[in-house]
Amino acid sequence: MEKLQAEFPEAHLVKAFNSVGNPRMVDPEFAGGIRPSMFICGNDDGAKAQVRDILDEFGWETEDMGKAEAARAIEPLCMLWCIPGFTRNEWTHAFKLLH
Repeated sequence: MEKLQAEFPEAHLVKAFNSVGNPRMVDPEFAGGIRPSMFICGNDDGAKAQVRDILDEFGWETEDMGKAEAARAIEPLCMLWCIPGFTRNEWTHAFKLLH
């Protein structure tokens, strides 16, 4: 994401949805009604606010990790998310940040 943002500085990029499979992107349902966390980052606060609204409508709790550089930490979550899928064929999980 950093490279894309540097290449297209006027673009309003927001990193999201890289740590969940498509069946759970909209209306993710988990035991106890727990809303999973979607980690986002980007340089434009307005664009992040729009993504936050979409995530809220879709049933997610948004966790804003900061500017585009935060994608360095968010992008590897995809690999972590894939491990249960590849090892146990479990592809319907998500992450939750506890406060």
